[in-house]
Amino acid sequence: MSAIKYLAPALAIAARAAAADSCSAATTTIQNAGDASALASCTTFSGSIAIATGTVDNIALDGVQEITGSLSADNVTMMTTLSGADLEKIGDSFALNGVQVLSTLNFPRLTNVDTIDWQALPNLQGLSFTTGVQMASSVSIQNTGLASLDGINLQVVDSMIIENNPFLEDLEMQLGNISTALSIGANGQNVSAIFPNLEWAFNMTFRNVSNISLPSLAAVNGSLGFYSNFMDSVACPNLTNIGGSLSFISNADLTNITMPELKQVQGALNIQNNTALEEITGFGSLTTVTGAVDFYGNFSDVELPALKDVRGAFNLQSSSEITEACDHFQSIAGPNLAIKGTYTCKGKESNPGTTGTLPGGTSDGGSGGSSSSTPSSAASAMQITGATGFLGVVAAIFGML
Repeated sequence: MSAIKYLAPALAIAARAAAADSCSAATTTIQNAGDASALASCTTFSGSIAIATGTVDNIALDGVQEITGSLSADNVTMMTTLSGADLEKIGDSFALNGVQVLSTLNFPRLTNVDTIDWQALPNLQGLSFTTGVQMASSVSIQNTGLASLDGINLQVVDSMIIENNPFLEDLEMQLGNISTALSIGANGQNVSAIFPNLEWAFNMTFRNVSNISLPSLAAVNGSLGFYSNFMDSVACPNLTNIGGSLSFISNADLTNITMPELKQVQGALNIQNNTALEEITGFGSLTTVTGAVDFYGNFSDVELPALKDVRGAFNLQSSSEITEACDHFQSIAGPNLAIKGTYTCKGKESNPGTTGTLPGGTSDGGSGGSSSSTPSSAASAMQITGATGFLGVVAAIFGML
């Protein structure tokens, strides 16, 4: 009797120890639905959870509220559903790669993930994230079937890559700051990139986007680029400073650029091969371009009325006559004037091109005559990739968050 008396408490202790062990592991691998159900008592799983490659069951991690490590599935080709009714936080990465038939991703309470890395999920068309992910340091979503990113609504992010999602047409977030990079490209042709609250970013690149809205953007500490998009206009009414380069290249439908408060571009200013763009008149406050100014296309009107300092080369070429523009810019070109680098301006070009395609110092607006203005000490193009002063402090603050 005495042995039995002490056996029951011992078994209880052993059971609790076994349960504790099941909630802690460097990485635990789930082979089937039963393995997932065995974790239901783990409010917090200390470690990482990986779905085995050969798993054919739908996996439900119900009961688990926090995973301190990662949740991953790599080349799990037969799993159609992955869910976690109670999961709120993933301390490291939520990584899904090559889960070819995954069609349902259901995490209604998930709000906090360090890294989202989803690749090659062709059958995933939507997210069942009722509360919505509000905190993540980096997001990479590529080669999926997603039509929208509803359920991911971040306030701040370090880096975000949204590329090669052919059905994605709705991309709207309440982001206020991007501390490293945003890259959007090769998604659905009608995708709209809407960021109504975005005030500050380091680098941003847009490709193959039909509508871009950045009404609150005030500063970009790195570079801002628009390449091969489908939108007809870009407006940044509050943008004042770009710490790197600003580029508009091969946007076939672009007819209007409006950045009325932009004062400084501390890298290069490139507006090239935008075939529908007939005038460049939306930079009324621009005073300084630290790098090169490189414009070529079909425009007939180019105005930079506040320009006072271009330290790199200045190249302006158009298939249209631009005599008035060339006369104006030549008058401010010289080693002690606004345009200090090599100066080129030419109109009625059959094939307008980039800096260096014409002899340095050419100025011909299409009237048939030409004149030369070759500064004795041309400044080379220079790029400064970070803003100074107040903006640098802002960047540093957000970089430490």
